[in-house]
Amino acid sequence: MPKELQIPDRETELLLKELENVLEVSGDVVEFGCYEGDTSILLADVIRDNPDKWLYLYDSFEGLPEKTAEDNSADGWRFQKGALKASPDTVRHKFKKYALPEPVITKAWFNELTDSDLPQTIAFALLDGDFYESIKVSLALVDPRMSKGGVIAIHDYRNAQLPGSSKAVNEFLAEHSNEYSLRIVATMAILTKN
Repeated sequence: MPKELQIPDRETELLLKELENVLEVSGDVVEFGCYEGDTSILLADVIRDNPDKWLYLYDSFEGLPEKTAEDNSADGWRFQKGALKASPDTVRHKFKKYALPEPVITKAWFNELTDSDLPQTIAFALLDGDFYESIKVSLALVDPRMSKGGVIAIHDYRNAQLPGSSKAVNEFLAEHSNEYSLRIVATMAILTKN
């Protein structure tokens, strides 16, 4: 399996445990911001033997978008427009290499996605869009489709370099406080649908 993950090993282990805990929950698995697909491979491996779950990946494959004011941080100087550019072919190659079913890959900015681009129901969502608008939009997209007991994991919630992530999550929770419970695990926010 991949050795160089964008998400640190400890957090990756926690993510996979969260996914394992919702395998009985109705719905598919989505990842917003898959980059080169290393974490995607691990998610796919967890659901490999579960025919009721499919993996959907979303990424611009153009790198990061433009920052907004909510993303400004003296520590986050290296997160600039165009950074983390990847290719869907790189992702496909990795799935083939590890003999995993190819996921549904959608190349688009998150704000370009429509209802038809997402599965009907979602059991697990990994949001790794780094910036405020990306997290805000991806939360709005997955929320109506989350099954009861489903999990939304937001990477970089507690990352001083990427303050927009926590701002978007906090705003979302202010509007949906009765619908989700929040746990902070390392730098991630874990939202469970009540």
